Amino acid sequence: MSMTDQIVNTLFDPTFMVALLVGLAVFATVFTLIPAFGGDPLKSRMRSVALERDELRAKQRARLAAESDRKRRGLRQEQSVGMRSIVDRLDLKRALADETTTQKLRMAGFRGENPLTKFLFFRLVLPVVGFVLAGVYIFVLGGFAEQPIMIKLFICILAAYGGFYAPVMYVSNRAQKRKQSIQRGWPDALDLLLICVESGMSVEAAFRRVADEIGIQSVELAEEFVLTNAELSFLQERRQAYENLANRTGLETVRSVTQALIQAERYGTPVAHALRVLAAESRDMRMNEAEKKAAALPPKLTVPMILFFLPVLFAVILGPAGIQVAERGGIF
Repeated sequence: MSMTDQIVNTLFDPTFMVALLVGLAVFATVFTLIPAFGGDPLKSRMRSVALERDELRAKQRARLAAESDRKRRGLRQEQSVGMRSIVDRLDLKRALADETTTQKLRMAGFRGENPLTKFLFFRLVLPVVGFVLAGVYIFVLGGFAEQPIMIKLFICILAAYGGFYAPVMYVSNRAQKRKQSIQRGWPDALDLLLICVESGMSVEAAFRRVADEIGIQSVELAEEFVLTNAELSFLQERRQAYENLANRTGLETVRSVTQALIQAERYGTPVAHALRVLAAESRDMRMNEAEKKAAALPPKLTVPMILFFLPVLFAVILGPAGIQVAERGGIF
């Protein structure tokens, strides 16, 4: 008997077939029961989620570090000798700047002497630039040729006036956008701060932890928390660090929280209790703002509905009737 015949007889042997089926059944049973004895799949899922969260957190920290380094380099750049000499020679700080100007620059995210010097320099130069550009457009290029000379001079003066207040408008716009970003992220940051304090962290560690977490939602708020953490470390009075945070943000909700922290440290009251009450108030205020926006939608949608929706609705309803009347040649 050849080797091939032996293999064929072995494969079709009833005993071998039974043994093969039993082996397959045992293998399927073991394969089915392995997940039950191989550990909780939830743990593996949570482990993967934790790894992904750590990866996202590392990316966010790297982005925040790059942003802080960029801003630090911008703040530490050597001031332009020409700008500084002009500002100092004309004593523009006394003429155009006061404590309110410095406060507005801080609220806009500009800190240090270099932003103040640039702000004063542009307030001096932009009116001249605006006046010269308006004069060239009107008297050289022939703009507003039909207007009298007094109107032309008034336009030039108006351009200079706009150049004088352009830096103020730019700083105010930056401060408003920054305030809105901080206000959107403040309720969540306050909840995180409450969780950190209740878990046993110190206020400095809580600020640092919240700064790492809240940077995804508001980079400006994370920057303020990092700066407050640094001030709590080196300032002689912790009260000054909290007041600086309130002054830089310009928000009443932040000021109330800082006052609560100051009172808690002065009288030894629990910080967690004050933060819990303020966090609840902050969430209520955010809900009230959302309800106000929702209540303001119907009046705002009235005009668009009249202009866009109703004509289309009338065309859909009356269009077929108009087509039938046109095909019949009249109503009757």
